[in-house]
Amino acid sequence: MDACAHFLQLARYNVWATRRLLDAVAHVSDADYRKDVGLFFKSIHGTLNHLLVGEHMLWYPRFAKGTSPTVALNDEVEPDRARLGQALKGGAANWSPLIESWPAERFDGALNYTNMRGQAMSLPFAATLAHVFNHGTHHRGQITAALTALGHASPELDLVYLLQEEASK
Repeated sequence: MDACAHFLQLARYNVWATRRLLDAVAHVSDADYRKDVGLFFKSIHGTLNHLLVGEHMLWYPRFAKGTSPTVALNDEVEPDRARLGQALKGGAANWSPLIESWPAERFDGALNYTNMRGQAMSLPFAATLAHVFNHGTHHRGQITAALTALGHASPELDLVYLLQEEASK
C-alpha cells in the first residue's frame, strides 16, 4: 500500500470512529459527560475538547497551511457539547481531501512547524501524520474506558470493524 492510500484509510477510520464514539456519548447525561473520571483531560468533555484542539486546531493547520496556532492543549474551545461534536466530525472530514492533495513524494519529506514553546521543529512528515491519527485513537480509547466505568455502553472502535464494513460493500 502506498503512503497516500494508507493515510486515506486512517482518515476514513478517524471519521468512522469519531462518529461512533460521538453516537455513544450522545446517550450520556451531562453530569457524567462533564464528570472528572480521572482522564488526563479529566472528563469526557475535556478529552473531546482536547481532540478538537490537538487534531484540528494545532496539527491540521500545521499540515494544511504550515502555521502553528497558539492554543493550549487543555483550553476549552467549545463548551457546548453539540457544537463540539459537530466540530469534531467536520474536522475529521477535512483530512481526506488534504491528504489527497499531496504528491506522493510529500510523505517522504519533513513537516516543519513551530511547537507550542516557540521552537522550530522538523519531523518526518509521514510519521508525524501517523501520530495525529494515533493520538485520536489513544484518546478515543480513554473515553470508551470512561464510558464503561460510568456504566454506559461503549462502542466497538477497532479498525478491523471498519475494514469489515468496507469489505462488505
